[in-house]
Amino acid sequence: MELRQLRYFAAIVEEGSLSRAARRLHISQPPLSTQLKALEAELGAELLKRSNRGVTPSAAGALFYDDIRALLSRLDQACARAAQAGRGEVGTLTVGFVSIADYSILPAALKRFRAGYPLADVQLQELTTDAQIRELRAARLDLAIGLAPVDDSDIEFLPLHRESLVLAAPDDWRSDGCAGDGVDLTTLARADFIVPPRDIAPGLYDLMISRCQAAGFAPRITQSARQMQTVIGLVSAGMGFALVPASVQNLKRPGVQYRALQGPPALVELGILRPRHTRNPLARNLIDILRARA
Repeated sequence: MELRQLRYFAAIVEEGSLSRAARRLHISQPPLSTQLKALEAELGAELLKRSNRGVTPSAAGALFYDDIRALLSRLDQACARAAQAGRGEVGTLTVGFVSIADYSILPAALKRFRAGYPLADVQLQELTTDAQIRELRAARLDLAIGLAPVDDSDIEFLPLHRESLVLAAPDDWRSDGCAGDGVDLTTLARADFIVPPRDIAPGLYDLMISRCQAAGFAPRITQSARQMQTVIGLVSAGMGFALVPASVQNLKRPGVQYRALQGPPALVELGILRPRHTRNPLARNLIDILRARA
């Protein structure tokens, strides 16, 4: 028994005519009759009664039609879901992100993604870039948004956007070195600095250090924190200063002021991390939206 025979039989019952069923199925009537006879022979039962007014199901045919109608409906649903999954419209997508992404590109992109793909389930995990790489390699993430550089042969990095570092300072801090074009970092040569550990964000750490060195001093690091919200919390508590990506200003934390820096901008790069050899179709659609927003 072939699937097409079931579809042919269902079409004949629903149309009440072999000729109309043949037109609906885009085949000629003789092969339709041949397949129907083969189906009846295999079942050992007459499925249709023929008359001048068309065809109607026999008692056996009526029971058979009721059973296969549900089967064909479920099969059609399965085919539709498989096609949707292939287009990246349904399924589960697990996404890792650094906190910086949550202050910049991620919320608007997720809103657009959910509007465009309402049947997709997105699971979010806030992770540092080094943790993202481990989770991607273990196939526990489909996609991540992290910081450059990424040096891993199994992970592809797709740049999204770059933003400047700004100074996060306690709100009671005042400096004579702050002109209209920003803060002169040399005025902070003796200040305490809060930075993320280098092992979790080497690119960001090195950029912060090099910016201070370009101003003629090595920063005195007195605190470290893995998450940007923790860094800003320590700044608001008066524990020191921090150089942070400009989007962190969207974290409206009381007790903190943000100032631009004098001189050439120090740029931190945010990008998409994904496995080189496996692809989730949902990931492709989210990547398109992220890149469009960037």
